[in-house]
Amino acid sequence: MSARDFSDRDIHLALDAELPEDERALYQSWLGANPDVKARAARYADDLALVRNAVAGIADEPVPPRLAAIVTGEGRPAQPAAGNAWWRQAAAAAIIFVVGGAAGYFAGAGSLEDAAAPADRLADSAIGAYVTYAVDKSHVVEVEGNDRDYLQNWLSKRTGLKLVVPDLSAQGFELLGGRILPAGHAAAALLVYKDPNGNQVSIYLTPEPKTKAKGTYAQGDGGPTAIYWLDEGFGCAIVSSAPKDVLDAVAGNAWRQLKAGLAS
Repeated sequence: MSARDFSDRDIHLALDAELPEDERALYQSWLGANPDVKARAARYADDLALVRNAVAGIADEPVPPRLAAIVTGEGRPAQPAAGNAWWRQAAAAAIIFVVGGAAGYFAGAGSLEDAAAPADRLADSAIGAYVTYAVDKSHVVEVEGNDRDYLQNWLSKRTGLKLVVPDLSAQGFELLGGRILPAGHAAAALLVYKDPNGNQVSIYLTPEPKTKAKGTYAQGDGGPTAIYWLDEGFGCAIVSSAPKDVLDAVAGNAWRQLKAGLAS
C-alpha cells in the first residue's frame, strides 16, 4: 500500500490498533505529509477518548444473561404490555453498545460529529450497488445504453451533475446502460459495462461537495474492488471483480473522461 492509498478507514484501524504492522510506518508518513488529515485523526482520537471515559468500568462488564437472552430471542418477559415494546429495542441497543465495545463502535463510524467519512460512504454504496444491480442479469439497468446522449442527459438532470458517459471500448467494455439510485439527500448515477469475458464494471457517481479524497477499497478476499475519487464537486467509484490491471486501466480511462466532461 502506498501513502496515497490511505483513507479515513485506516485512521479508524490505527486508533483501534488494527492497522497491519508493516503498514504503520507508511501510515505515519502519510499523516506527516497531510496536516489536514493529521488534524482529523487527532479529532477522532479525542472523540475516542471521550467515549472510553464515558463508559469506563462498564464496557468490560459481562452482559446479564437475562438481557442477552432477550436479544437473541431465547427469552422474553411474561406478557409485556403492547405499548411497551420499545423497551426491548432499548435493551438490545444497550447490549450491542457494551458487547461490541463502545469505543470501537464510535471509532469505526468516524467522529461524533460525522458518523461516516464521505469516502467510506461512497465506496460502500458503490460496492453495494454493484452487488445488487451490476450482477443482476435480468434487471441490470433502467435505461439501455444504445442511446448514449439520452442516457447522459437523463443522468445529468437527475443528479444535478454535468456527466459524460465514458467510452470504455479501449478496454473491451461495452455500455449496457444506467440507472438512478438514492444517495442520502441526493441521487446517484450507476453505469454498467460488460466485456466479452463476462467481466462487469460499474461506475457510481453522486454529488459530494467540498470533499477531496481518493483510494482503493475491497470488501474481503474475492469480492469486488472499488477505486474511488472525491473531487470537483462529485464522487466517483469504479467497481468490479475483474483483475486488478483491468480495473486500473478502466478506472484511469473513465476518470479522465469524466473530468474532461466537467471542465467542458
